[in-house]
Amino acid sequence: MRAIEQTIADIAPTNIPILLVGESGTGKEILALQIHRLSQRKAAAFQKCSCAALTTDEIRSHLKLNDGTGHDGNSTVGTLLLDEVSHLDPNCQRRLLSLLPEENATGMAQETFPRVISTTVRDLETEMRNGKFLATLYYRLNGVTLRVPPLNERKEDIPLLAEFFLKKYASLFGRPAPSFDSAIVDSLLRHSWPGNVRELENVARKMVALGNPQLALMDLRQAVMIPLEPRHAPAAAAPRKHGPASLKEASREASRRAERELIAESLERNRWNRTRTARDLQISYKALLYKLKQLGLTDSRQS
Repeated sequence: MRAIEQTIADIAPTNIPILLVGESGTGKEILALQIHRLSQRKAAAFQKCSCAALTTDEIRSHLKLNDGTGHDGNSTVGTLLLDEVSHLDPNCQRRLLSLLPEENATGMAQETFPRVISTTVRDLETEMRNGKFLATLYYRLNGVTLRVPPLNERKEDIPLLAEFFLKKYASLFGRPAPSFDSAIVDSLLRHSWPGNVRELENVARKMVALGNPQLALMDLRQAVMIPLEPRHAPAAAAPRKHGPASLKEASREASRRAERELIAESLERNRWNRTRTARDLQISYKALLYKLKQLGLTDSRQS
């Protein structure tokens, strides 16, 4: 990642097109924004275009290239992000190629046309060899290729990213950022993160929303389960069924108890206002009513 950061610093001030390659959720769009902010076009707009949604008739309007110079009404596109460019069908690829400036264009043409950054999860060289991606378009977009590694290959970034996302959502939700101990950090480091940075951001957001990092970690498929510390005196253990309980059953029961406690505390805090409670827990009102029925939670003030 340090090598990528250095390369970005070197190429951001230029007009050279950039291809960002990496798994979904690795932060390619964040890097594209960083390139834009470091470029000489940072005062102009950053325009994202989802290639999966484009048709040949829509390309010009979606790219905001109404006069071929990057101008659209009163706004100017400084950087154009072609998100998942590999999703373009052959007709769209040819149409896009006709809109992009030639490699031997004059400096003035390059200055008036948006800086093009493309992202892809696929190997475009393989797509090109298999006849699924135009070679001329590939070489037009591939001025510099940056390969963004998945999160499980740069685990030293995980604590820093988690701290960043915790502060981000604490500010957005108006809540204190929860802290976590070495056991939770170890759990984060041991998870495989198939969803990459996007998955880590979702976990951090849940930590802030729930106010309980341990509970948020229970959804990680491969993380080591961290036992929840009881907030109240533990209830008497229920009699066991015949044979030992499975780990899955124990985990499910622990999750159910923690969920019940969390919802009950939120209801009490909101004086049993279900609308505010649903908003507080970041679930739908209908989902909250289902949870209340499922967990057997009733308003004690009505008894």
